[in-house]
Amino acid sequence: MSQAGSQRALPQSKDNLLKTYARRLRGDVQSIQDNFTEILKLAKVDEETQVARQTQGEQEQNEMHVRAANIVRAGESLMKLVSDIKEFLILNDFPSANAAIAQRTRFLRNVQAEVDEKIMQLRDEMSLNLFELEEEYYASRYKLKVPDATK
Repeated sequence: MSQAGSQRALPQSKDNLLKTYARRLRGDVQSIQDNFTEILKLAKVDEETQVARQTQGEQEQNEMHVRAANIVRAGESLMKLVSDIKEFLILNDFPSANAAIAQRTRFLRNVQAEVDEKIMQLRDEMSLNLFELEEEYYASRYKLKVPDATK
């Protein structure tokens, strides 16, 4: 099944959730990119302006701190997004859970068949041994009770 087909098969709420994840991803990555670009622009040395160099430096430093904080916030948001996606997959990935259960069931059925075969072999061996022991017992018992006619 194609990815588009699998998305159509999802209930509407799951489809909306996946779209929300995609929007969050695009928004956070765009925020990181924009803020990083602006920090790089601030790093350029400008020519003298009407604002004193000291004041302009303080203003640029403040802006860099704000933009760096925005990058950190977007990074944390991306980490939360990854966590949310993992949780979504764990809770909603029924095909892989069913495949794992089926694989474990096949394994255990194979083990059961092997154990049953060994038990049957043991039963047959014990039955044969028991038969031989019974024959020996009854043969020896008969020999003891039969009087010797030659005496």
